[in-house]
Amino acid sequence: MTGTDHHAVVVGGGLAGVTTALELADAGLRVTLLEGRPRLGGLAFSFKRGDLDVDNGQHVYLRCCTAYRWFLDRIDGTALAPLQDRLDVPVLDVAHPGGPRLGRLRRGGLPVPLHLAGALARYPHMSLAERASVARAALALRRLDPADPALDGLDFATWLGRYGQSARTIEALWDLVGIATLNATAAQSSLGLAAMVFKTGLLSEKNAADIGWAHVPLGDLHDTLARKQLDAAGVRTELRTRVTAVTRTPAGAWRVDTDEESIEAGTVVLAVPQREAHGLLPAGALADPDKLLDIGTAPILNVHVVYDRKVLKQPFFAALGSPVQWVFDRTESSGLPDGGQYLAVSQSAAQDDIDEPVSVLRAKYLPELERLLPAARGAKVRDFFVTRERTATFAPTPGVGRLRPGARTDTPGLYLAGAWTATGWPATMEGAVRSGLSAAQAALAPLGLHREHPLQEAA
Repeated sequence: MTGTDHHAVVVGGGLAGVTTALELADAGLRVTLLEGRPRLGGLAFSFKRGDLDVDNGQHVYLRCCTAYRWFLDRIDGTALAPLQDRLDVPVLDVAHPGGPRLGRLRRGGLPVPLHLAGALARYPHMSLAERASVARAALALRRLDPADPALDGLDFATWLGRYGQSARTIEALWDLVGIATLNATAAQSSLGLAAMVFKTGLLSEKNAADIGWAHVPLGDLHDTLARKQLDAAGVRTELRTRVTAVTRTPAGAWRVDTDEESIEAGTVVLAVPQREAHGLLPAGALADPDKLLDIGTAPILNVHVVYDRKVLKQPFFAALGSPVQWVFDRTESSGLPDGGQYLAVSQSAAQDDIDEPVSVLRAKYLPELERLLPAARGAKVRDFFVTRERTATFAPTPGVGRLRPGARTDTPGLYLAGAWTATGWPATMEGAVRSGLSAAQAALAPLGLHREHPLQEAA
């Protein structure tokens, strides 16, 4: 290989780009990683607000997220984002006629699918008939192949209706999980993606849905530790560097132009959002590049509240009968001084709220938190702010599967990565890392460089 052939440029420093860069460097390539932001991590990042370390949004992963778990291992971050010993989700319904009622979704020790039977039998937020209907739907889900293209064109809610799932059952179970993982309601979700989520998370292994989350600011993982490993692997990382064009040189190499320089390489990986990738793609790279523009986006809103005292005893809970979806205690990871408590309210599929003024959101969510948490009624609010990601994920709508491209383009040496590519997963940290692994594998093959896929055994 020539010097240029041995050089790869990765555009984008989110989880997909960092994963790609690490894999290419570990295989022996000289790698340059270019990121327009002043930090790595993409949309899973943290920032300072006074003395607080704030995550832009609450990110969790499951034990079945083998790619993200590999990523944590690769950056020496596993101990900083531990998993639950056993799935346990408190679910509080404040709209019950008899007053607020707490239920739990927790797994037992029996094999799949009986590992959830006990929790379902005791789940108070559905009737006995509704709980029985869930078992029938779950068995039908196990028979589906999420990769079947026919499932991509159907919506999950219609399929659930065919299996007797009531509106209450969808609200109290399927959407409780689905909105958080898919960033869409069942009615707006592709059956193929929904089947992948529920089949993998709840119906594959008994411990697959155990929840993990960072106990430190996300920036400690996705920026600081990631940068340390990139440096150790010999990757040249340039932040605050905007890529303006990707073109072929007369000699057949790639030229990546930035505001500061032009870089020649034999391999280029575009690990940026779909619209940005569309703008950088050279002619002929995809048969129909405008498909990328048809991949919709969905917002996520996070409401951050700092109280002067402890108002929540659990590390997190989910809510029913309230606009509030999921609430997490971020006190320890944020560095909040003793005596107060910092809660993050994670609101997926937040189209109705994403552009509302802070004053409107404050008037909406503070009373709701008081309904859910009686201890908050007498607490003083020290701080209230919101973080908004208007294009947080790609929208998992029916038909999106045919729009998502694979890692390879029609032009040799040019590849795509990002959670929006054809990973089979929705837009999650897991999907982002999987896309980076796929892009690296695709890029190494024509160079004659073999590297064992990190997930080969897990798969």
